[in-house]
Amino acid sequence: MKSKSSAPADATHALLSGPAQSSPVRFTEEDFPGCVPKRIPRRRIADYDGRFEFWDAKAQIAMVCEPTSYYHEIPSQRLARLTERIAQYRGSAIDSCGTVDLLLRNEAGERQRILQADQVLYLRPGQVERWGHSIEVHKDRLPDVVLEVDNTTDVRRRKLGLYEEWGFPEIWVEVPDEPARGRAKSRPSGLMVHLLGPDGRYREALVSEAFPGWTAREIHAALNEQSLSLDTLQALERVGRRLGKQEGTTPNDDLQIGAERRDAHAQGHAEGHAQGHAEGYMESLNGLHRFVAGYLARRGIKVSPEFDARFKAVGSLTGEALLLAAQKCVSEQDFFTRLLEEMQQDSKDP
Repeated sequence: MKSKSSAPADATHALLSGPAQSSPVRFTEEDFPGCVPKRIPRRRIADYDGRFEFWDAKAQIAMVCEPTSYYHEIPSQRLARLTERIAQYRGSAIDSCGTVDLLLRNEAGERQRILQADQVLYLRPGQVERWGHSIEVHKDRLPDVVLEVDNTTDVRRRKLGLYEEWGFPEIWVEVPDEPARGRAKSRPSGLMVHLLGPDGRYREALVSEAFPGWTAREIHAALNEQSLSLDTLQALERVGRRLGKQEGTTPNDDLQIGAERRDAHAQGHAEGHAQGHAEGYMESLNGLHRFVAGYLARRGIKVSPEFDARFKAVGSLTGEALLLAAQKCVSEQDFFTRLLEEMQQDSKDP
C-alpha cells in the first residue's frame, strides 16, 4: 500500500540534521503527532506559503498539520485582540505577528531549520530592529511570548525542546476547551507557561513573566470565551496598568484613549462656558452623553432607548468616572451598575 505522505519512507523515520554547531539529532514522525511529512527542498522552502510545524534542510522534510480547524485558529486570533486591550491600558503598543517563520541558519548562512508558531508577541516593538521575512535565531531579538495551540498536536514531544535549545524566553502551550476529533482523551484543556531559566532549561509556571500577574488560568479562560467576561476585562486592565507602572505610562499615552478623553473634556468645557454655569452644565452632560453612547457603540455594546434618561440621572458624577465605567463595562446595565456603585461610594466618603 502506498503511503499517503509525499515524503520518502526512509526520510519520515530519520530527520537527521541537528541545530547549527551541535551534534545530529534524530527526529521521527512520532515527535510531531498530528502532522504528516511533506518533502520540500531547500530551494523551494522560501517560496512555500503553506503552514507547517517544523522544517529540516538535510531531510528536506516539513511536518505539516493541514487542514487547520476553527478551534485551532481562534485562540491565536483572540490573543492578538486581548493584547491590544492590554496595550491600551499600558499606553504603548504590543505587536502580534501571527504565524511567522522562526529560522535557524547553518554556519554557511543557509536555512537549516524552521519552526512556525501560532502567535508571536513583542511587548516593546519600538526596541526591535525590523527583520526580513523571518525571525532569525542568533541574529534577531526573539519574541517575548510564543503561543502554541495543541489540539491534535503535542509540542511537548519535540518542538518545545527546540524552542528551549534556541533560547526563546517564554512559551505558552494552550489546549483549547473544545477538543478536536484527533485529540487524545487523556490531554485535558488548559494553558501552561514555560519560562526559560538561567540554566537554559524550561520550567513550568502558573503566571507569565512577560505579562506580570497574568495567570495561566486567566489566559486560558480569555482564549476560550465567546465574549469577554468581567473577570477577563479586569485582568486585562490589571496587567496593562502594571506594565504601564513599570514603564511610566498610562492609558492617556494611548493615542485613541488619550484623544477621546481630551476631546470629551474639551467639549464639555467649551459647551459649559458657552451656556453659562447652569445651562453649560447640562450641555456638558449632553456632550458626555453623546460621547459615551458613541464610545459604547464602537465597543460593540448596544444602547437602549432608555439610555438618555438613565444617563441624566447620574449627572453628579465626574466625567472621569463616566469614562472609566464606559471603558470597563461589558453591557449597558453593567455601565449603570458601575455608576451606581460609584455614587454610593461618593455618598459614604466624608
